[in-house]
Amino acid sequence: MELNLAGKRAVVTGAGSGIGREIATRFSGVGAAVAVCDVVKDAADKVAADLSGKGGRAEAYAVDVSDFAAVQQLCERIAADLGGIDILVNNAGITRDNLLLRMTEAEFDRVIAVNLKGTFNFTKACFRGLMKNRWGRIINIASVIGQMGNAGQANYAAAKAGIIGLTKSTARELASRNVTVNAIAPGYIATAMTEKLDTAAREAYIAAIPLKRAGTPADVADVCLFLASDLASYVTGQVLRVDGGLLM
Repeated sequence: MELNLAGKRAVVTGAGSGIGREIATRFSGVGAAVAVCDVVKDAADKVAADLSGKGGRAEAYAVDVSDFAAVQQLCERIAADLGGIDILVNNAGITRDNLLLRMTEAEFDRVIAVNLKGTFNFTKACFRGLMKNRWGRIINIASVIGQMGNAGQANYAAAKAGIIGLTKSTARELASRNVTVNAIAPGYIATAMTEKLDTAAREAYIAAIPLKRAGTPADVADVCLFLASDLASYVTGQVLRVDGGLLM
């Protein structure tokens, strides 16, 4: 067995930047056809063009993952374009940080809609096809915040904790069809999202990490590639933390 996805068709959400872009790049590099999905069309187009320019097959799709009907229609289109869907990576996510005392209903609802409901929407849209294939991989990008909580991120923590519960339940439902479902829980990863933190906050995060460095999108993508491959055929319902030892 090896890290080879030749002939597989993968959908990656939030693939226009950061961790999602790195996952799409990794998958394409080992032979997968990749549906690059992002809410920002130009970002998805750029990533797909880059992967295609390197000899891979990649198609760009713009979608708001929180829109159930739009996701259903999109997955039907992707399956028609690529000839099916074998791998789904639910990576799309946002933050709307605020202390609960000040958090608005809109801030809470939007994070739940994108991070948690978006994961449900794509999983639901791909569910029957994966069952019919009798082979598949679903990889959900959660967060250590969903396991440990964090002040000012009640909405984000709730959404990511929900993804973990959804992962475990879906893994039980799909196991008999040879479809594995796992979650990756990144810690502090250097992306555009974390760059918004002030210097003191970044330094505090890194000081709390035993490996004493921020993670990279590549660190997460490598674990994602493992879970998508045949090397992880007996791994399902798990949460793999990629956090430098932040949460032990």
